[in-house]
Amino acid sequence: MVRTRTALPRTLIRLLALLAVLLGALAAPAHRAHAATPFKVLAFYDGTYDAAHISFVHEANAWFPQQAAANGFSYTATNDWNQLNTANLANYQVVMFLDNYPQTAAQQSAFQTYMNNGGGWIGFHVAAYNDTSSNSWSWYHQTFLGTGLFQSNSWGPTAETLKIEDSGHAATAGLPATITSSVSEWYSWQNDLRQNPAIDILASMDQSTFPIGTDPNQTWYSGYYPIVWSNRNYHMVYNNFGHNAMDYSTNTALSSTFASANQNKLLLQEIKWAAGQSGPVTPPAGGGTGAIHGYGGKCVDVAGASSANGAAVQLYDCNGTNAQTWTVGSDGTLKALGKCMDVAAAGTANGTVVQLYDCNGTGSQVWQPGSGGTLVNPQSGKCLDATGNSSANGTRLQIWSCTGSANQAWTLPTA
Repeated sequence: MVRTRTALPRTLIRLLALLAVLLGALAAPAHRAHAATPFKVLAFYDGTYDAAHISFVHEANAWFPQQAAANGFSYTATNDWNQLNTANLANYQVVMFLDNYPQTAAQQSAFQTYMNNGGGWIGFHVAAYNDTSSNSWSWYHQTFLGTGLFQSNSWGPTAETLKIEDSGHAATAGLPATITSSVSEWYSWQNDLRQNPAIDILASMDQSTFPIGTDPNQTWYSGYYPIVWSNRNYHMVYNNFGHNAMDYSTNTALSSTFASANQNKLLLQEIKWAAGQSGPVTPPAGGGTGAIHGYGGKCVDVAGASSANGAAVQLYDCNGTNAQTWTVGSDGTLKALGKCMDVAAAGTANGTVVQLYDCNGTGSQVWQPGSGGTLVNPQSGKCLDATGNSSANGTRLQIWSCTGSANQAWTLPTA
């Protein structure tokens, strides 16, 4: 007796194939569905007015590329505001204004259309500044930012305690109730943003932080001052900070906008949210204590185990002494012998030596992990570097343009 195979109906075959696909999808690792999508950021700047604003632009254009590489986005900066056009903006998910805003009707129209169509925006400090002579763009100052005219500023630049007003926003995820800002000059505005239902204030000056300023004639002694806010009708966040303390006589930066770990976390989460993504960003927590290993298997060492200001920081055979015991701070500092690793005279030029100095909260003492094991000083945009590509005992450390070479690779202690 010959048996014949009964063919399955085509409909049943298709259903079984679909079931197999669905089962395969369910069996796949869950994290695939939540993988972050790379996005692109385009930053506009002038970089021509006020040394404090120029300093911020320089360090922003060094810090953001490092953070982009670590956080899944690309960063492009330009001082050509004519790139603010509809065709070009279509290539980017987030636009930044570092130190100004568009001035021509064509640029303004393109930006307004971009935001109305769901684009993302992050602005800083002077990007919102306007007075009676520069208040011609009502949509931007009244509708978008909600500020109206600039009213006053504090002086001189100071670090302050900020109160997180909306802990439920994706930009503030994981932040404590109050955070310490970086040093900045601070602006106030004509309009009370609390009375605008479209405005969501994310952070304001905490009442414990008054007085604000160092010049009695420009010090705020009380009041309500919003510092970071969003407009609920757009994917946007404005940040009041972005003005470094300066020695104007020598054009030397005395602080860094990126010196506050919690403020950096807030900023990176703003960018991610503005790009249509969400979820906390966790920067290095710091707290590790031990040796910093570098080129040729040598350790970062304080010459002569001296704690005097200006003591040389060098490479030396690893020996486990206090001169080679560094503590990684969550504020970006590297401390040994009670002092901080410091860029001499707040220099930004290639070849500026690194030294030990009293901790002072300036940008000269901030070090951020970069790609390839580099340590970047955001104030200068330069990397910690072993001079002359040498690993000999006594090789002085300096800052130099980041090259990715082995004499710029460092291993920090972990907690």
